[in-house]
Amino acid sequence: MALTRDAVVDAAVDLLGEVGLEGLSLRRLARELGVSAPTLYWHVADKRTLLDHVADRLLADQWRAPGPAEGQPWWEWLHERALAQYRALVAHRDAALVVAGNRPTEESMPAVESTLGVLVAGGLSHRDAFWTLLAIGHFVIGSALEYHAEHDRARAGTPAAHGGRDPATHPHLARLTTELGDASGEAHEDVVRHGLDLLIAGLRARLG
Repeated sequence: MALTRDAVVDAAVDLLGEVGLEGLSLRRLARELGVSAPTLYWHVADKRTLLDHVADRLLADQWRAPGPAEGQPWWEWLHERALAQYRALVAHRDAALVVAGNRPTEESMPAVESTLGVLVAGGLSHRDAFWTLLAIGHFVIGSALEYHAEHDRARAGTPAAHGGRDPATHPHLARLTTELGDASGEAHEDVVRHGLDLLIAGLRARLG
């Protein structure tokens, strides 16, 4: 059976989960597929192009997501989309690192166009709609990176920064230990929800 780009991208996603971004190379990928490295260049021009397609695949469900439901405010829909993207990024090893540098492929352009259309219909200028997508995307990617870094610290046995403080000298930091509890994934998602609420509320306030 002839090798296809979809097969190349699928294999790259699997390899990313096994060896991480640092271990993912075109040479290693070709070996996994049982082909020569030059064969991959028929399907992806270079590693960056490959990663753009991998990013699309990791976020495929988000790109296929429909627009707002009938009667749903655009800001609620935007919040849902951003939270779904965050969940996708924390579910896959190094996904946030891959998506951080990606650019939309031709296949994802219709979804980008549709998303911009929702925001423009909500009253944003084309520039502000685009910058909004970038700002929220950057926040989501950064939050996913923090999630994985936090869990790496936990696996290494490194305590959270707010824990173990003397209430006499650091009363506010000490209080955090009681109020926040452990640094679970659920607690981290609460922070992401809070940040999205702030960003989107600020955007709505600017629109008046």
